[in-house]
Amino acid sequence: MRVLMINTPVSTHLTPLVPLAWALRAAGHEVMVAGREDVLAAAASAGLNAVGIGDRLKLDDMLIERLGGKRPLESWGRPALDQLSNVGSLWMPQTLDVLPDYLDLARDFGPDLILSDPIEYLSLVVGERLGVPVVQQRWGVDPISDQARTTGQTWFKDVLAELGLSDLPRPAVLLDPCPPSLQLAGTTPGTPMRYVPFNGNGQLPQWLRRDAEERGAARRVAVSLGGRTLAYNGVPLMRNILGALGGLPDTEVLATVEEEYREALGEVPGNVRLIDPVPLHLLLGSCRAVVHHGGSGTAMTASAFGLPQLVLPQLADQFWHGDALARVGAGITIEDAARQDDPAPVREAVAALLGEPGYAKAAGELREEMAAMPAPSRVSADLEELAGSHRAGR
Repeated sequence: MRVLMINTPVSTHLTPLVPLAWALRAAGHEVMVAGREDVLAAAASAGLNAVGIGDRLKLDDMLIERLGGKRPLESWGRPALDQLSNVGSLWMPQTLDVLPDYLDLARDFGPDLILSDPIEYLSLVVGERLGVPVVQQRWGVDPISDQARTTGQTWFKDVLAELGLSDLPRPAVLLDPCPPSLQLAGTTPGTPMRYVPFNGNGQLPQWLRRDAEERGAARRVAVSLGGRTLAYNGVPLMRNILGALGGLPDTEVLATVEEEYREALGEVPGNVRLIDPVPLHLLLGSCRAVVHHGGSGTAMTASAFGLPQLVLPQLADQFWHGDALARVGAGITIEDAARQDDPAPVREAVAALLGEPGYAKAAGELREEMAAMPAPSRVSADLEELAGSHRAGR
């Protein structure tokens, strides 16, 4: 079976799909990623073959210019649910420019199946043109994909008319790695698949191999604001978080901070260790709690490890990840910018996550729920059957 992966031009939209791509490869299928330059490095880090189509869009540069020196939460606040329909507007117009290139590639490659993230609508058009089933996969808690279809319908209106369609096609399968207890109520039902953490590749640091006895009694807390929050004027937020956690007794803090931001960050408390970004699935096994921005990859990885979480959301679906974790009792969310900038609420929240057993219990139950979901290898076999049935029915 030949599988063509088509993704939006955001690297973190590709990485959640990597474990399924690995499962397909392990089953003997050929997998090819097609995307803009923005996602090629992520594909390479996962060991996936890729074809570049179109120039880099530089979405980060566009957002930073719009922020005007503030972080997203300060500039825009929490979006209303219907405002998430605009999430894809930064790249959907440019998608139409390269649609012919994607169609040419798809015809040459001859896929039996197309795999994409949940808001890459070009995949649906390509699948419709070629008569190939399309499988889309969510990232986690999903307030976006149902909302964004409205925008996709608008941008692809003329293309759909050429196909004789009045609406965007639906995927043949919508895979959902989010455990049901965490998923947003009312979201279009999906097919469950276990979330397998993949946060990029990297070496296991030697210092991370030391055991609990060497660390002493210190509880370890990870702080990770993802790959973009610091770039989006988030250094003051990180400074406040680390200052707040400096007052926690018997607590070791590991904070992922790129070298380029450390001078602006300034001196940190003695119990804080600044580390280069490392794949979180290598780090979290030694931690008791996680502080993060609510990105789907971080939230889902921490949930897979059964860790209580403090979520400090900044934009888009990050707020809904915080809501969901708080609802099931596995986390606390602070979404007010002033309270995020106040050390006291941050310190109190992390102290509660570490000291109140209810959070660890709920996080452990969430981990067990995720572990019971079908593995990507199981889903791979089902997708092979789907493609085979579709070929037989042509």
